[in-house]
Amino acid sequence: MPGTGRRLLALAHELEQHADDVACFQEIQLHRYFRILQKACRSFPYQAYEPYFHCPKGGLLTLTRIPIQQAQFISYTERGLWYTPMIMDKILHKGMLVTSLEWNKIPLIVINTHVLANYVGDWHRHGLYARVEEKQLRQLADTVQAQRSDAIILVAGDFNIPRGSRLYHDFLTHSGLEDPLSGDTRPTHRPPPGIPARFALPLDYVLVRRPTNHTLSIHCDLCLTDRQWVNGRNQDYFSDHNGIRISITDHD
Repeated sequence: MPGTGRRLLALAHELEQHADDVACFQEIQLHRYFRILQKACRSFPYQAYEPYFHCPKGGLLTLTRIPIQQAQFISYTERGLWYTPMIMDKILHKGMLVTSLEWNKIPLIVINTHVLANYVGDWHRHGLYARVEEKQLRQLADTVQAQRSDAIILVAGDFNIPRGSRLYHDFLTHSGLEDPLSGDTRPTHRPPPGIPARFALPLDYVLVRRPTNHTLSIHCDLCLTDRQWVNGRNQDYFSDHNGIRISITDHD
């Protein structure tokens, strides 16, 4: 999008004003964008990403104020077909960025991901894009299930499936995750000019699996939904997607 560097600087300034411990980014499609965020988000000294040719692999970047214990990028085994628009997802090499931390003496595992874009808006079982998304979501669910049971699991990103769809419900069942915004129909995607309004849907999520030995309160809401100052003269959206902010309180 035009002015990406300027918007990333403004977004970094916004993040610096809040107390969030972790920030997950998708579509960081150039190393230059990564360097902008790395330099501007000064209070987030720890970064998880997988180096790749022209950008962090999968376009995924996780910034944190908490020391990182381990980080691993896992590629999606199925990434679509070369001779379709899916080629963009294959070039980006989409997958999962799994980052292990410790928060409030509780293991915390953050899985940052970006699932295949569904360019035709067909989320039925036999749709070409839906079949690839289903395979990616099953691999993501298996990855979630493999994590330790005493950890908080947060899965954040652009899932490219609408809340309430069959793919959405199947994924929650297979992964054991909960959606703190379950039933919320507010769109997280803001289609740019020329894209049909029917793509204005809730496609982004922060999903949670609670640990077995802690009682947690979870609050979640959309954020960065309005135009923001991106320089001294102009306002613009930071992205064509709204952000999601989650806060967790441990009662033990």
